[in-house]
Amino acid sequence: MKILVVEDEENIRKVIKKILEINEFEVLEARDGAEAMDIFYSEKIDLIVLDWMLPKISGIEVLKMIREESSLPILMLTAKSQEDDEIEGLEVGANDYLKKPFSLKILITRVKKLLNLIGGRKRYGVLDIDLNNHKVYIKGKDTNISPKEFELLNYLVLNSGIALNREKILADVWDFAYDGDYRTVDTHIKTLRKKIGAEHITTVRGIGYKFEVDKR
Repeated sequence: MKILVVEDEENIRKVIKKILEINEFEVLEARDGAEAMDIFYSEKIDLIVLDWMLPKISGIEVLKMIREESSLPILMLTAKSQEDDEIEGLEVGANDYLKKPFSLKILITRVKKLLNLIGGRKRYGVLDIDLNNHKVYIKGKDTNISPKEFELLNYLVLNSGIALNREKILADVWDFAYDGDYRTVDTHIKTLRKKIGAEHITTVRGIGYKFEVDKR
């Protein structure tokens, strides 16, 4: 899994990078907010560790911009330690907030928790998604989902509520550029709907698809 570490202090950034790599994560680095946004638009990222006080674009502004387009997990790691700061960070959209100085063990634990690598099951209405074993159950019954179908579903779930165009889905899930043929995406969506229920994946006219959280 790929993690973007956004931190202007090189020593801290390198320490975080090293401990993440020890835990078998792939790490990208950004020294300021502008570089972070460039990487966000050019790379498929699974989680961001984000400092608040950054050159060029502050961490909180980076957080706001990303939240307009993505729900990927973001852990704010910052020296801003006041209660109001933490509340603001969480209200803007951070999934977790860790204050400096910090424990590397705590950092790794929170990263794994956000990536559902600890106790890796998530429920969305009647859907029960086992992230560790790549299984999806409906009311306890295995849907027999294929590995690529699971990857596509997990991608849609991580971006739930966001309309995703087919070009981006192709690039992020299949890792190849649009070649003029969307049938790969459409075919897998059709199969997924049959297995998990058509009501979970909405067609957004003129754009693509959106995962809808079942509140039942």
